[in-house]
Amino acid sequence: MKYWILAGAGLALAACGQKTEAPAADASYQETLMAQLLDAKPGDVIEIPEGTFAFDRSLSLTVDGVTIRGKGMDKSVLSFKNQVAGAEGLIVTANDFTIEDLAIEDPKGDALKISEAENIVIRRVRTEWTGGPKTSNGAYGIYPVQTKNVLMEENVAIAAADAGLYIGQSQNVVVRNNRAEYNVAGIEIENTFDADVYGNVATNNTGGILVFNMPNLKQPGARTRVFDNDVVENNTKNFGHEGTPVATIPAGSGVVINSNDYVEIFNNRIIGNKTANVIISSVYSSGISQEGMSEDFDAYPEAIYVYDNEMSGGGKNPDGLELQALKIAKFGPLGALPDVLWDGFVDPAKLENGALPADMRICIQNGDAEVINVDGPNEFKNPRVATADHDCALPKLPAVTLTGPLAE
Repeated sequence: MKYWILAGAGLALAACGQKTEAPAADASYQETLMAQLLDAKPGDVIEIPEGTFAFDRSLSLTVDGVTIRGKGMDKSVLSFKNQVAGAEGLIVTANDFTIEDLAIEDPKGDALKISEAENIVIRRVRTEWTGGPKTSNGAYGIYPVQTKNVLMEENVAIAAADAGLYIGQSQNVVVRNNRAEYNVAGIEIENTFDADVYGNVATNNTGGILVFNMPNLKQPGARTRVFDNDVVENNTKNFGHEGTPVATIPAGSGVVINSNDYVEIFNNRIIGNKTANVIISSVYSSGISQEGMSEDFDAYPEAIYVYDNEMSGGGKNPDGLELQALKIAKFGPLGALPDVLWDGFVDPAKLENGALPADMRICIQNGDAEVINVDGPNEFKNPRVATADHDCALPKLPAVTLTGPLAE
């Protein structure tokens, strides 16, 4: 079923804790901002003025407790269109970091990467490849990885060749009120514990919102809530780099859960995703490489609860010959796949009397939404509508609470 898956030189830097703002832009702003980042002290606020500023190399910050603040995501623009050195636009390896009100455009690689850090706020940042969806674009728009206590809000991510908003191998994350459009994956939560994803708009991506566990990473993930989002018409042709996991995602995927546990999908508008509004799968059917996968990797999605979503208009034109053939064979040329598509893989070691324990089931309480089990373990030979098999409920997950300086 392979679905998927500023200023002139000589600007004096402010003392610790004071704002540093560059004058009007000229050719030396790149050196000015690089110096501000290099010489920053904890408590500094680096102000990016209004204008579009060209950079030909990556920026980096390694100092804790710094804020980078522009005049607005359409007013303060850092352009890497002519980048010749480095991959990222901005890479941050520092705690207690805030970035807000600016744009990062057209880097060779990731736009904003934050690695191995705690207490991170990313607010009203736009990342965009201005030429539209292309395989040659950078992989990630906003990319916190191996982070803890993260707030991402009111951002915009456009045309990333992997994920627009990506959170990987992290803990305690809130992703709210963002917009992701024309990316391969709009929003992706991967190998992350305790994430709340709400109030977002994911549209015109290949896949809208992904909750993945991937093998061979430093940590697994679990306990993600996806709620109150608009996941609408994510039907853009997949333009991911061949060999990457997201390159296997079929165009028209709304919410995709892959090999993850304890996931709640509720109160969303999931509409018009042409392959399926919700896909629940194991790595075994996803087309994702299993090479070197450790024996202790849990490849099976368990304790998945889908309820009270508004779902319609999905499954009418699934991506890929196998899914097209399935739709026609089961529902006719004018029909549609059900709202929820499950590959049917379960862990045989966990079965009790032929079924998963009650607290590990895939439960669908979503009005008249139907579920199709495509029978992945038997090479998709006997797909069937299996809505009644998933008529169950699970305990609700607790809300994610940001801690420390991010506590609300």
